[in-house]
Amino acid sequence: CAQTGTGKTLAFLLPLMHRLLQADRTIDPATPRPVPTTRVLILAPTRELAVQIEDEFQGLAYHTGLSSVAVYGGVEAGPQERGLRGSADIVVATPGRLLDHMGSNAANFDGLEVLVLDEADRMLDMGFWPSVRRIVASLPVNRQTLLFSATYPEGIAKLAAQFMREPVTVKVEAQHALGQIEQRWYAVRDDQRLHAV
Repeated sequence: CAQTGTGKTLAFLLPLMHRLLQADRTIDPATPRPVPTTRVLILAPTRELAVQIEDEFQGLAYHTGLSSVAVYGGVEAGPQERGLRGSADIVVATPGRLLDHMGSNAANFDGLEVLVLDEADRMLDMGFWPSVRRIVASLPVNRQTLLFSATYPEGIAKLAAQFMREPVTVKVEAQHALGQIEQRWYAVRDDQRLHAV
């Protein structure tokens, strides 16, 4: 739980990318590649946020070989369906449109490792929790679930308890957040960039 603008998106994207890349490196080159599967599902309340998260991922993952697709309403479903059937590593979706694709069997989450519920408080306020419950009910039980929220009302705590096992809560208080955030940058030579990931 931390206020908007403190870097929650990067707080889950970077570790998730590292996890996926590490798993890819441990595959024995002599064995056949596993069937492509979506390994991370990120649910967001709005189209704008889904696009923003996927844009951040695309920028960070440019040279990694990791793939993603953004799934949201208001646009043609065909390209999204192709991305889902191609088993993008990461799917960033709004609940309503994702349910549409799941209803047509375009989405397969059998190999899902991580579910991220981003802006959970907004999803609650906007009435998306019934859809989120339906999605979660169809996902593998053995997965990690992460929940990110700008606020943590009692309703979110109750819903989190339904989706998570032994959750750990991390809160950055709004009045202290900006004073405790430190930003740094590191110069990395071009030939070192992939090693830095």
